[in-house]
Amino acid sequence: METIHASDFKARCLAILDQVRATGERVVILKRGQPVAELGPVTRSGAEYPQRELMGTGRTVGDIVSPAVPEEDWESLAR
Repeated sequence: METIHASDFKARCLAILDQVRATGERVVILKRGQPVAELGPVTRSGAEYPQRELMGTGRTVGDIVSPAVPEEDWESLAR
């Protein structure tokens, strides 16, 4: 990860933005020798909803059609 002083960042901002886009490498911006900001590429998943990134990561275990509790235990069927 590259580091750069704030004064250099101010002078070369557009070139540094192009560099980050081209390389994907993050740049840490220093002020008085201390890190104050981190510049990195935008991460876009392209998903309309964040939940769509989870699509295909789950799996079904067992029977999902049958009732979880046997019918004999249903209070609504008792007469």
